[in-house]
Amino acid sequence: MLARTADNLFWLSRYVERAESLARILDVALRLATLPSAYAGTSNEWESAIDTAACREAFHAAYPVANEKNVTAFIIAGETNPTSIRRCIEIARHNARAVRTAITTEVWEILNEAWNHLQKVNLNQMSGQELTRFLAFVKEVSLRFDGTAYRTMLRTDHYWFQRLGMYVERAENTARLLDVKYHVVLPEPEPVGGGLDYFQWSSLLRALSALNSYHLIYRESIRPWLVADFLILRPEQPRSLISTYKNLNDVLDLLAERYGRQGPSQRLARSTFAELGNVDTASLFQQGLHEFLIGFLAQNNRLGMAISEQYLQ
Repeated sequence: MLARTADNLFWLSRYVERAESLARILDVALRLATLPSAYAGTSNEWESAIDTAACREAFHAAYPVANEKNVTAFIIAGETNPTSIRRCIEIARHNARAVRTAITTEVWEILNEAWNHLQKVNLNQMSGQELTRFLAFVKEVSLRFDGTAYRTMLRTDHYWFQRLGMYVERAENTARLLDVKYHVVLPEPEPVGGGLDYFQWSSLLRALSALNSYHLIYRESIRPWLVADFLILRPEQPRSLISTYKNLNDVLDLLAERYGRQGPSQRLARSTFAELGNVDTASLFQQGLHEFLIGFLAQNNRLGMAISEQYLQ
């Protein structure tokens, strides 16, 4: 396969996954911002949203205040935001068009229809209900893209590079959500495990479509350390870091078999997966969850660069 084709497939999936993540970030912020005043705390959910989306500098260059109107406008379709939802879908469609022969007609149609739909929506002026429907639409596009690729694409290197992009992006997004939740959203005077903490974690799990599955695993009320365990160390949870790295290992092994050799990306993914398998919740909090997640994000970034150097150039 040409490196350019592999690169387009890899980034196609990264941008679709990123668009979904941005929609979920806004969903979390909307849920937390509408909590009863008794649980509102002193934090700014919209500041935490731009932190999670990793666009603080670009946002404050365009807007003086982080509020619902400004943050939603910037994350959805900000002209100076290179990774807005609109821009993510546009780039994904551009990459898909460049590799039309490497994907199925059904996969292409989902992205093309999503882009055409965006042209009909006034992204800068939406009511509360319109915004909720729009975020649901973005999440549905990602789910349809993922499911259609799974059900229609041949299990060749075209499919595996598409999967790689999705898993690398998903790992980063899960880690960022957790890190910002622990270190931005929860006000300092509020104790971990308090009333405000409970409602914030509930909103986060619900926005990630993970609230019911959390209760199926733990069968008790929400505890911050259990949520961390759920989203980091539980292989049953498809968005958990360990589940994502299990999939990354499997896909990279298939590529190594296809091309006849292992490389830096296989070694990095295997090392990170082993580290995740050797920690438990107690040790995570002993070493500091923030420090662990920052280290994980750095490793995930190194893996992305290793994949690029090994396969995409």
